[in-house]
Amino acid sequence: MTRATVLYFASLRDAAGIASEVVDSDAVDLAALYTQLRARHGFKLERDRLRVAVDATFATWQDKLREGSEIAFIPPVSGG
Repeated sequence: MTRATVLYFASLRDAAGIASEVVDSDAVDLAALYTQLRARHGFKLERDRLRVAVDATFATWQDKLREGSEIAFIPPVSGG
């Protein structure tokens, strides 16, 4: 198991009802982690619509989950 902090923004935050959480996961990579959390929180967005960052640096979905990291799932946002 790997423990990490996950940050949610915009529609993901709304769906989860929280801005962040500490998770313990056996996911092998960031894609698998999103799949787990999507099932838990009912996220509507497909992975290809999101960006992912680890410790404030953009990452790829194939990057491994690292102990103690801070992971941000970033949906598209609109502004005016």
